[in-house]
Amino acid sequence: MKAFAWQAFLQQQRDQHGKVLFTVTELANVAGISPGALNVELARLRQRGVVAKYAHGLYGLPGAVSAEALLSAIDTHAYITGHYALFTHHLVTQTPTAITCFTDRRSPRARERSTPLGRMEFVCVRSRVYAPPRDRPMASPTQALCDYVYLSRRQGVRPENLLTFRQLDRLDSDELRTVMARYPLTVQQHVQRICGNGNDPPHGNTANRGQSIAGHCQEAR
Repeated sequence: MKAFAWQAFLQQQRDQHGKVLFTVTELANVAGISPGALNVELARLRQRGVVAKYAHGLYGLPGAVSAEALLSAIDTHAYITGHYALFTHHLVTQTPTAITCFTDRRSPRARERSTPLGRMEFVCVRSRVYAPPRDRPMASPTQALCDYVYLSRRQGVRPENLLTFRQLDRLDSDELRTVMARYPLTVQQHVQRICGNGNDPPHGNTANRGQSIAGHCQEAR
């Protein structure tokens, strides 16, 4: 297949079917060639900017894949939370340096993945804290806040020193109480302090904004 034919096919799949990621096997079947021959073709298409490699064995149109779509293809048990989700919900001012994902699967080799969308950090959580959202693989504002505090405390850092919170008065108080009940008491108390002091103008030193807060399976301090 020529480059323009590949581009037309990928755009059609996205526009008509909402499909944005493809495996090597799927693309080989479309082209009617072997996976080995397709890998040679994909190298050429990537050089020309027709196709992007999003993860091992996963390809799509450049710029057409969201973090949520990519995560669902990598780990169906995972969801985005923490700093990245807080930024998506406009509750912090600092741009995240990684995409924090909660999962109940432990895989040391896949704890971090470099993708065109940024570095994905997978955190194994096997307690009540692990609560995949029903509608999309992205934590709600309240869950993202609680998860961020939970992870920060596991790392021995104060979340107020890493991020500048804003618009926390938009959080639903009833939902917040329900979500907080899943976390250790120390996390609940810390979230309450942030919500009490986190509205504009926010508190906190942002000097360490790039610090990672991903970790392993353990309870918060």
